[in-house]
Amino acid sequence: MPCAVGADQALLPLSVQNAYRARYRAMRPGWTTSGDQLEALVRGRLTPESRVLDLGCGRGGVVELFWKDVKLAAGLDPDLPSLADRSPGMPIIRGVGEQLPFAGESFDLVVSVWVLEHLRDPQMVFGEVRRVLRPGGHFIFLTPNLRNPLLLLNRVGKALPQLQRRLVPRLYGRREADTFPVQYQANTVGDIRRQAAACGLDVAELRIVPDPTYLAINPIMFRASVLSERVMPRAWGIHLLGDLLRP
Repeated sequence: MPCAVGADQALLPLSVQNAYRARYRAMRPGWTTSGDQLEALVRGRLTPESRVLDLGCGRGGVVELFWKDVKLAAGLDPDLPSLADRSPGMPIIRGVGEQLPFAGESFDLVVSVWVLEHLRDPQMVFGEVRRVLRPGGHFIFLTPNLRNPLLLLNRVGKALPQLQRRLVPRLYGRREADTFPVQYQANTVGDIRRQAAACGLDVAELRIVPDPTYLAINPIMFRASVLSERVMPRAWGIHLLGDLLRP
């Protein structure tokens, strides 16, 4: 049984990646990470009366930052080990996005972070999200952009999942158990727009966010990544940040 790779043994631990992000922010004033943009977008949709669902909550995420400040917040995830490893606090339930265990029009906001890329049938999930959203409710998500060349590695991972489960922990220090198979059925702007329209969701906003730090394992790789970011089309930015509206 393979041993877990700790953050101190990873080629690109989060602390190093964040240091390169700080350098990139100094080079591009006004740039913020996709995570910071997500948090700002979510907070902009909240009121004290909001009911919020964290779809694919895993071991915790952005909803934990404000769950005590809203009327109701709950998390849902199919992975029992992830739910069992969570700290006590926000209510959670085991379930899948294709069949949400909630009544219609239960939530004002659904948040989903690093989930869309794993869905086999995202249109079914979008339909369920629309069902549980109240009219005027929002579905905010963050997911990789399939047009980014770096995702070629993950496409290999889709074909060879065992290789992906070993390489990702070695590179980023993530637990092997947290590296799930990818599907990429809703990971381009066009795919998201089509599937949202098919489910009766309007696109309120869809941003493409660049971030050249994912292979910045040393200064040379960082400079090469920044250069490639400059010459690539803007549509190839690594992350998609979306906000879909139920009319």
